[in-house]
Amino acid sequence: MENIRILIVEDESLVARDIENMVKSLGYKVCGTATTGDEAVENAARFRPDLMLMDVVIKGTLDGIAAAEKIWEAFHIPIIYVTAYADDQTLKRAKTTEPFGYILKPFDERELKIAIEMAFYKSRMGMKLKEREEWLSALVKSIGDGVIATDNQGLVTFMNPLAEKLTGWRQEEALRKSLSEVFTALEVPQEAEDSENPPLEVRVEEGKFLPEFILCARDGKRFPIEETKMPISNSHLGGSGHVLVFRDISARKHAEIELKKSWERLHEALEGTIQAMALTIEIRDPYTAGHQRRVSKLSCAIARELGMSEEQVEGIRVAGDIHDIGKIYVPAEILSKPGQITAIEYGIIKTHPQVGFDILKTIKFPWPVAKIVLQHHERLDGSGYPLALSGDQILKEARILSVADIVEAMSSHRPYRPAQGIGKALEEVVQNKGLFYDIDVVEACVKLFQEKNFRFDDKVPPIP
Repeated sequence: MENIRILIVEDESLVARDIENMVKSLGYKVCGTATTGDEAVENAARFRPDLMLMDVVIKGTLDGIAAAEKIWEAFHIPIIYVTAYADDQTLKRAKTTEPFGYILKPFDERELKIAIEMAFYKSRMGMKLKEREEWLSALVKSIGDGVIATDNQGLVTFMNPLAEKLTGWRQEEALRKSLSEVFTALEVPQEAEDSENPPLEVRVEEGKFLPEFILCARDGKRFPIEETKMPISNSHLGGSGHVLVFRDISARKHAEIELKKSWERLHEALEGTIQAMALTIEIRDPYTAGHQRRVSKLSCAIARELGMSEEQVEGIRVAGDIHDIGKIYVPAEILSKPGQITAIEYGIIKTHPQVGFDILKTIKFPWPVAKIVLQHHERLDGSGYPLALSGDQILKEARILSVADIVEAMSSHRPYRPAQGIGKALEEVVQNKGLFYDIDVVEACVKLFQEKNFRFDDKVPPIP
């Protein structure tokens, strides 16, 4: 049993002694007594009991009910009324003070015990609830999000300080108003997200997390927010209210715009660097001018035909644009030599994938560009160069590039031979699919030319 401290207020000494003896016999502690309302208030402040037994009719300027009102307001001490009077007027006055119990004289120990235990339990639960409410209130008021609560009719019942600041409405003004009157948020259309001044459309979806909104504050100011809306069940009221949580994301959106601009500048610089590399090779080897660009075009088309992501396609495009960068190491007289080249000269040419890899490996591309360039002359059966890789050792991107490379090279003019045409080039890759070349890649390549009318450019003759 908890050691409950009780203050007894009773102006009849014999009755007071009986109540005190009864309280002690039940195992509780009597911390003090009082005979008047004023004394009850003074002793409540002095002893701070856990509970008070208060006679309704007592001597002094304050009766029991008036004293109870002061004590509860000042100290929040639970009070049980103990009286022989139970007329309607007394009960009506007593109810207004929300007592924790009401027992009529005479009573026995069992009645008193039940009243004390119930009052103490109710008081303890009430205090815990009050502490939780205060904790929750402090939390909601201090968080970095605006919070608005509504009842089951959609009327505002609560706004935290940040919600007041963001919307421009004070809580006392917003209470019992419709949420739509206090909180006006317009959805940003998806297609307009990249615009600096996107058009605004009225939001039509409720109860869904849609992060892109523009909040229209009371003063006319508009700014982007994130919001989420959650229901609060009120089954006893026949419906549910909602809690709306939102935050100003102006700073984040500004940072996103700046980051996007920065990325675009970096991408432009990277693209310029890639094109400069490609141009360097084409200047040294005019006979293969445009070869890298055309290989890149076909490689990207094959990758899309195979269902690869646009991110992978972009990596293939970059690798295709500079896949022959290693030829910068090959003497120009070999690159432009008419007629058949010697075995030694071919050996020098075969170094260009490794040289290209060595040039590109230090550049931190978001794709495996250096490895694609290194492997674009490898063959599935291991007969390629420079590492004689085979099967799955070769990147999918490199397999695509190798097919596009051979098709473009055979269909174009070279110093040591005339153009052989698209038909001959496709015949080469079809005959060797599964041996030298990836089957899926070859089939996608053939489909592009034969069914989808793919062409490198106007200068390359169509399939005969």
